[in-house]
Amino acid sequence: MSTNPAENAAITDGADNAKRRQIMAGARELFLAQGFDAASMGEIARTAGVSKGTLYVYFDSKEQLFDAIATEECNLLAQRVFSPDPEDRDVEAVLTRLGCAYFGLLSTPEAMLAVRTVLSIAERMPEIGRKFYESGPARGVATLGRYLESQVAAGILQVDDCELAAAQFLDSCQSTWFKPLLFNFAGLPSHARVAQIVGTAVRMFMATYRRRIEAQPWCAAL
Repeated sequence: MSTNPAENAAITDGADNAKRRQIMAGARELFLAQGFDAASMGEIARTAGVSKGTLYVYFDSKEQLFDAIATEECNLLAQRVFSPDPEDRDVEAVLTRLGCAYFGLLSTPEAMLAVRTVLSIAERMPEIGRKFYESGPARGVATLGRYLESQVAAGILQVDDCELAAAQFLDSCQSTWFKPLLFNFAGLPSHARVAQIVGTAVRMFMATYRRRIEAQPWCAAL
């Protein structure tokens, strides 16, 4: 170890973070294979390649471990999808990219696991449900809503309730595939189908919220 306390602390923090991520990776693998309820802390420790004692140093319970994994998934979604540039005035292009990226991440096995698990445990563990909603769906709607507000201010869009408009758009991007996939009723749609769904959502949005130039009185008289 170094004689520098700050350097030693950084090394220790790095090792702790690596061990924590090792445990989370093992738990994610086991949750995907067995589901949340079937996986035990002992099995998680074995899958992660750590002792059960080490596991409990980092996570007090299976619920806390799942909460950490779900929060990470939500943060990943927010960073990769919900980061539109407020100065980008090409709203159609921004929404098209966002809609396709939203599908790409939300349709992964990890995302489906998180949603299914939260739905199954939210009644008995409402705090996990609340945190998941706040860091995931609510955060996405709020971020897109702020982008829409910037476009309203720029005169591109005409929207009375940007939060509602953002939620409407995201729900439209989930049409026909999200619930069937969530309930294991159907598999992933084709790329062409995703493009059709997102394209339709964008056209509906723009038809409703694109700012219309008011006809001047002298124009109406022509």
